[in-house]
Amino acid sequence: MPTIRDLADRLWNGDITTADYHPVGWRHPEAEEIAEGVLFYKGIASANTIDTGDGLVMLDTGAVNDTRPLHEQVRRWRPEAPLRAAVFSHHHVDHIFGVGPFEQEADERRWPRPIVYGHELLESHFARYQRTLGWNTAINRRQFAIDAPGFSWPRQYRLPDVTYTRRLTFRQGSLTFELRHTRGETEDATWTWIPERKLLAPGDLFIWAVPNAGNPQKVQRYCGEWAAGLREMASLGAELLLPGHGLPIFGADRIRQALLDAAELLESIEDQVLALMNTGCTLDRILHEVQVPARLLDKPYLRPVYDDPQFLVRNVWRLYGGWYDGEPDNLLPAPRAEQAREWVALAGGLDRVLERAAALRAEGNLRLACHLVEYAVIAEPGSRAAHDLRAEIYAARAALQPSSMARNILNHAALASRQGKRDLAGDF
Repeated sequence: MPTIRDLADRLWNGDITTADYHPVGWRHPEAEEIAEGVLFYKGIASANTIDTGDGLVMLDTGAVNDTRPLHEQVRRWRPEAPLRAAVFSHHHVDHIFGVGPFEQEADERRWPRPIVYGHELLESHFARYQRTLGWNTAINRRQFAIDAPGFSWPRQYRLPDVTYTRRLTFRQGSLTFELRHTRGETEDATWTWIPERKLLAPGDLFIWAVPNAGNPQKVQRYCGEWAAGLREMASLGAELLLPGHGLPIFGADRIRQALLDAAELLESIEDQVLALMNTGCTLDRILHEVQVPARLLDKPYLRPVYDDPQFLVRNVWRLYGGWYDGEPDNLLPAPRAEQAREWVALAGGLDRVLERAAALRAEGNLRLACHLVEYAVIAEPGSRAAHDLRAEIYAARAALQPSSMARNILNHAALASRQGKRDLAGDF
């Protein structure tokens, strides 16, 4: 099996791609020491353990299903070193669940329990999760193509022991851990800099893909501030970057280039959206006029394999412009079912609509075919023919999406129609 460093080098050079080594979907079966005193573990997210010479510090701690395997891997690597501290880079559930076995171990061995560090807004986002368990269960079933009716969102969370607002520094053993806050994918994002090792852990502020600043079902993201944080990171001269998802990056030149390119992509989208918004135009026009520079999307670490750039456009609009899309008929709309029935009637009935949707599919215009077949199913939700065509059209469109987020949501719609529903995670 190739080493993590070998894979990282091949990925950077384009010998392998993030389509095969997806930063969220790909897992590495065993943790690996990638630099002296640095253990890299890749579940859904990365979890990294640093040997300080006086105990261990973890930078993110994995998802629920990583909890036991991660503990076993760390103990295989450093059997007797206590876990002194852990840093939660943000509140997302693939980064925060690995502390428990180390706390149990500390109690059994009469060691001090590890101290968990995180931004002051972590707790409020955990509380939000608890208030929206049903919503987060539904949206993540769609986003990650979880075809499991028994799946449910976690209810209990490990709160941080020490929080901060803008910056916090702590020392452990021979190392300094500088925690810095940047709003980006989340409001509570923390990135960590260890100057003695020139080690940078940006959390999900870098993930080997178009930054996840869109995500159609999730709360607000912050492109401009994210870009500023990336530029600050790029100024540090890091020689090892441990991303929130995906493989490490080795070498100061590569790290600087990756961070600055990601910042430029975010800035390009935000600048274009704001320029158009300042003309007073509609969201529809912005969605179809903003263009991400192809030279950036061609970078091996900025491919749109997770989030879709058009989703980022929508989030910039939402941040600066609110929910109104500029279309006056959408301000106080009629129920969508009523609209659908009217349009289907005007078209001459369901058969005519399905015939046209099928023709659009045959022509390759799947984007427009989705609109027509969706209205057909809304207008006549009991029609087997409408659901069959909807399943075919959404599955065909999903197959063309480089973004796994878009692909999964579209596939979810196709799967639902195969069961005679519009959605398997909601009430319709």
